[in-house]
Amino acid sequence: MRPPTIRDVADRAGVSKSLVSLVLRGSEQVRPEKREAVLRAARELGYRPNAAARSLSERRTRTVGVLLNDLRNPWFVDLLDGLNSLLHDHGLHMLLADARLNRRAGQDPAGPLLDLRVDGLVVVGTLPDPAALGAAAERIPVVVAGAREPVPAGVDVVAGDDEHGARLVTEHLIGLGHRRIAHIAGYGAVGELRRRGFEAVMREHGLAERAVVEPGDMTEEGGYRGTVRLLSRPERPTAVFAVNDITAIGALSAAAELGLRVPRDVSVAGYDNTSIARLRHVWLTTVDDTSHEVGRRAARCLLDRFERPGGAGRTHLAGPALEIRGTTAPPLTE
Repeated sequence: MRPPTIRDVADRAGVSKSLVSLVLRGSEQVRPEKREAVLRAARELGYRPNAAARSLSERRTRTVGVLLNDLRNPWFVDLLDGLNSLLHDHGLHMLLADARLNRRAGQDPAGPLLDLRVDGLVVVGTLPDPAALGAAAERIPVVVAGAREPVPAGVDVVAGDDEHGARLVTEHLIGLGHRRIAHIAGYGAVGELRRRGFEAVMREHGLAERAVVEPGDMTEEGGYRGTVRLLSRPERPTAVFAVNDITAIGALSAAAELGLRVPRDVSVAGYDNTSIARLRHVWLTTVDDTSHEVGRRAARCLLDRFERPGGAGRTHLAGPALEIRGTTAPPLTE
């Protein structure tokens, strides 16, 4: 059997094809009883609009490409939820692509999404070469969410205030009485800003010589290895501030394996306030950088670009907040 057409819906509802088109586009010019008749006929027939044909007629696909650099980080799940909720409210659909996989395949990370003629592009996370977005930005609106690297002209950036968030958690640890505080750092502009916030607060409190920065890769394994090295030092730190929650989970595992209790023997804090941090048996002190709000702001920037294309790129920073839970406490000794 052939699939039902717009003509079939019109015949079933007793209206014209043009009126069916108006209803399916959400026009407010149709009387309620006519709209209901059309929608009822479409449901009864199992009619689905031909998206490809509509895209050709409207010269848009009503899709937004989302290029995700790290599928393993749960912080991005909350960001995508905020992004998708607002896009969906405006009749737009997300197409998700793995930037890391595309690079390994030797592809332009955004290439497959551009080939699908997406109306706009949201890049989530840090790309190794943000300048590569220049070609995409010449064709469609582009927004970067959750990263702070320099971007081509005309590209908007939406992220958390990473330096301020790091200052909050470092002030918290010092306020508890910790003086030997270590930071397991990350990479890219986000990692640099969080390290800078940590070091600035330590310096302001006259603790620069006690500040230890351990390189990390923002993974659980990296957090584990870094914490083992830190806690094996002759004068081990009494608190560890990890660059993100995943790294902090590795730190918690290392402390447990070394026979240290958290927070009695060592305090641990993370960053991002992911779902992992909120698990009751983890209950991690962390920085909430409003990932859901970052996603919604990114969607809003893209919608604004659709309405008013062109112009200089803007940077929007969401304010972080400290979430104090069960992994930080005053030190036993200093």
